[in-house]
Amino acid sequence: MARDRQRNLLREPGPARVTNIELFFDLVYVFAVTQLSEYLLRNLTPAGALRTGLLLTMVWLLWAYTTWVTNWLDPDRIAVRLMLLGLMLISLVMSAALPDAFGPGGLLVGGAYAAMQIGRSTFAVAGLQGQQLQRNFQRILAWCVLSGALAVCGGLATGAARELLWLGAVGVDLLGGVAGFYTPGLGRSRTQEWDIEGGHFAERCQAFILIALGESIVVIGATLAGLLSGPVALHGRPAAGYVAAFLAAFAGSAGLWWIYFDRSAEESARVIAESADPGRLGRSAYHLIHPVMVAGIIVDATADKVLLSSPAAPASSIAWLLLGGTGLYIAGHAAFKAVVWRTVSWPRIAALAVLALLALAAPHVSALVLAICAAAVVAAVGAADYVGRPGRPASSAATMDS
Repeated sequence: MARDRQRNLLREPGPARVTNIELFFDLVYVFAVTQLSEYLLRNLTPAGALRTGLLLTMVWLLWAYTTWVTNWLDPDRIAVRLMLLGLMLISLVMSAALPDAFGPGGLLVGGAYAAMQIGRSTFAVAGLQGQQLQRNFQRILAWCVLSGALAVCGGLATGAARELLWLGAVGVDLLGGVAGFYTPGLGRSRTQEWDIEGGHFAERCQAFILIALGESIVVIGATLAGLLSGPVALHGRPAAGYVAAFLAAFAGSAGLWWIYFDRSAEESARVIAESADPGRLGRSAYHLIHPVMVAGIIVDATADKVLLSSPAAPASSIAWLLLGGTGLYIAGHAAFKAVVWRTVSWPRIAALAVLALLALAAPHVSALVLAICAAAVVAAVGAADYVGRPGRPASSAATMDS
C-alpha cells in the first residue's frame, strides 16, 4: 500500500491547497516579470511592445502549463517537487536571457521553452501510468514537441524569422487547449475530462496577478528611492511634482488591485469551484484572459517609471504606456467578468471610452496630469463596483461559461 501511494503522484481527492513549493516556484516569475518590464522600458517602440507581448506569452504559458499539472499532481510527492525545482532552474536561465531574447540570448530562451514544455509533459505521462489523465498528457506532449521544435528553431534563427517561429510556438500551445489537443490516433479531450480543483486553480492565477502588481510596487518604490537620493534631494529641486507623481502611481496600482481583489477574485474562485465544467472555465477565464491583465500591469509599471523620472514632461511621452496599460487591464477584467458571470460591465466599458478621450488630451497636458486622470478612472471603476455591490452570483452561474 505504501509503495502504491508513493507511485501515485495525484493529489488526494477534495479541496487542494497551494503548497509552499508552488509559491517558491513563483519567485522565479517575479524575476521574469521584472525582466519584461525592463525590456519594454529599453524598447519603447511599437515593435518593442509587440516583442514584449510575445515574451510575456511565452513566460505565461510556461507558468500556466505548470499550474495545470500541479493542480493534478501532488507537489508534496518528492518526484513532483524535484520536477518543479528543475523547472525553476530552467525558468531562471530563461528569465536571465529575456533582455537579449532577440539577440544573442535567443537560443537560451527558445531552448528553455522547449525543455520545460516537453520535459514537464513527459514527466506527467510517465508519472500517470494507469491513470485516466495519462492519455490527455500524451496528447499534450505531442503538441508540446511541435511547439518546442518551433521555439528551438526560433532561437537558432535571426531577425523576423525568430519572431515568426516563436509566434508559431505560442500559437500551437494556445490552440492546443482550444482544440482539445487533438492528436491522430489519440483523438481529442473534452474539458469535462479536465477535472481540476477550481479553487486551487483560481488561487494560483490570482497569485500571478499579485506577482505583476508586486513588480509595479517595486518599480514605484525603487524609482522614488533613486530620486530621493539623487538630484531632487541633492540640489533642492522642487519636489512637489515628484511627490504627486509618486502618489498618482501608487493610487493607480492600488486601484488595479482593488478592481480585481475587492470582490471578483473571491467570487470567481467560488464559481469555478462549484462549476460542473471547471476545465472549460479554467481555460477561458483564467488561462486565456488573465495574461491580458498581467500585460496591462507590466505596461503600467513601465509608465510609472517614466512618470516618476519626469512628471513635468509632456504626456505624449507616456500616453500610450499609461493609457494602454490601464486599458488592457480594464478590458481584460471586463472579459473576465463576462466569461464568469455572463454580464457586461458597463463601468468598464465607460472607463475604456474615457481613456480613449484622454488620449486626445494627452498632447496638451503633462505626464503627471495624465497619470492623475488615469488613476481617477481606475478609482471610478472601483467605486462603481463598490456602490453597486452586486449580490453573490447565483449558484446557477457555476455552470456558465462562454
